[in-house]
Amino acid sequence: MTAESKKRIAIIGGGPSGLFMYKRLVESGKNNFEVEIFERKAQLGSGMPYSSEGSNYEHITNVSGNEVPDIVTPISEWVHSAPLELLERFKIDPHKFNEYKVFPRLFFGEYLAAQFEMLIEAGSKAGISSEIHFESVVADIKYDLNSNTVELQTAEGQTKIFDSVVICTGHNWPRTHEGKIPGYYDAPYPPQKLVQKFNHAVAVKGSSLTAIDAVRTIARNNGSFQSDKDGNLFFNLFPESSEFKIMMHSRSGMLPAVRFHLEDSRLRSDALLNSDEIEDHRKNNNGFLSLDFVFEKNFKEIFRDKDYSFYERIRDLSIEEFVEEMMELRERMDPFQLLKAEYAEAAKSIKRHESVYWKEMLGVLSFAMNHPAKYLSAEDMQRLQKVLMPLISIVIAFVPQKSCEELLALHHAGVLDLISVGSDSTVEPQLNGGIVYHFSDDDDKKHAVYYKTFIDCIGQPHLQYNDFPFKSLLSQKAISPARLKFKCSEAGHAAFMQNEDTVKKDEAGDYFMNVSGIAINDNFQIIDQYGAYNKNLYIMAVPYIGGLNPDYSGLDFCEAASERIIKSILQD
Repeated sequence: MTAESKKRIAIIGGGPSGLFMYKRLVESGKNNFEVEIFERKAQLGSGMPYSSEGSNYEHITNVSGNEVPDIVTPISEWVHSAPLELLERFKIDPHKFNEYKVFPRLFFGEYLAAQFEMLIEAGSKAGISSEIHFESVVADIKYDLNSNTVELQTAEGQTKIFDSVVICTGHNWPRTHEGKIPGYYDAPYPPQKLVQKFNHAVAVKGSSLTAIDAVRTIARNNGSFQSDKDGNLFFNLFPESSEFKIMMHSRSGMLPAVRFHLEDSRLRSDALLNSDEIEDHRKNNNGFLSLDFVFEKNFKEIFRDKDYSFYERIRDLSIEEFVEEMMELRERMDPFQLLKAEYAEAAKSIKRHESVYWKEMLGVLSFAMNHPAKYLSAEDMQRLQKVLMPLISIVIAFVPQKSCEELLALHHAGVLDLISVGSDSTVEPQLNGGIVYHFSDDDDKKHAVYYKTFIDCIGQPHLQYNDFPFKSLLSQKAISPARLKFKCSEAGHAAFMQNEDTVKKDEAGDYFMNVSGIAINDNFQIIDQYGAYNKNLYIMAVPYIGGLNPDYSGLDFCEAASERIIKSILQD
């Protein structure tokens, strides 16, 4: 095949999503294409989470080596050939490396970078032409309807034409007040900006893994962790930071659950619904996928064989009743007492290689529900967002043991507290610096507290349709807002009367709820404003597809999405 007739494929972003996309191309067994990768940084593989943009030395993964999807070489093998300087820098002894334990995120970034290099070498041997553009930002994308090609424009002024483009731009943390309001941080990333002394109380919004990242960074610069002779961890403030304190504000009033041993390290289960079963169900349900049906088949039924006593306990519970029962203990207990209890439970789970099975299956449910969520009714999506996802987000955060030890040490030292705030809480930036946190406590008493320093740690926001970065696609109407139809017109009308900005009525009289991001099909192809999917443009950039993919589970998501995309590209 001549070079002129080869399909030209562009991958925008060389982080973990781009890594798995390129891996699929290399392993496809074909070489009738050319690949160009556009990476904003000077390194492939690490992306934002595993580079200095998202990590310092104190930050660790919440997955262990055995839970990482296959790339080229398992990390437990690669560690034996890793550069000596790298091993010394992260104090890693390859002979003592345990694939069931977590490791520094920056070290994992170096592993992913090495894997990408191996893939490029393998691609070259397979006859695949690959060109890498480092420190290259794609500023805009246009679609040519006449030639069915995609035009990329780089910030450096280059224009390139491709047959297929996969958008893998990864995380995006928009700045609203940071840099304008002193002491206001829109996100804790890059964490190096938080390496400073704070001799005052710091407000942290959220209690997720993102918040724990911030807590671990700012604690280290205002005190030190030390272990006693029994290995218990303690925290001591520096004299110059005697007034330092961290106040976490959580809408649930809870801390996330602790990482435990997973029976199936890949969040998969043979008992899950397959695409044919989902399709059959939708045919008999007016095209909708029922959330109750998914909960029944992808969660409850699995316990019938695995844990019958738990199955008996939950078999007759609705989603709402199940969540209420699982949350009841968490709401009743002090969050740090619960963290201590779950830490002990998780330590036992890891030591014995025994799963905390209901928590694992909740993770499986979340992962399995992610892709077909676009077929939920608007009513069920509201239930998913308001009822089930709050429990899922707490339980499957998988906080590493080391992070738990530090949180408990900080709380024991009187340096870390958690404040439960209602959904009506607001943060009011102050022009002269800092914020006023307005919230109601559990007794409905209203508070307005000033903080000199505020860090927003709610995690990656789901960005809106108008936030989409490639503006020509917007002006061409080549993308469309993600939305879900109401199954019941009465419910749609009631929602429409309450919020006409979010709920819309079409010419046929049907009601739709706008959700975040843009519309995509099952193959992650973008959908235009006339309802047609684009055969040439794919997107794996999670901030822009969160409305129809409400939970994206890191590397597992990258692996699953790239598989669907490669089949579509090569089929076309």
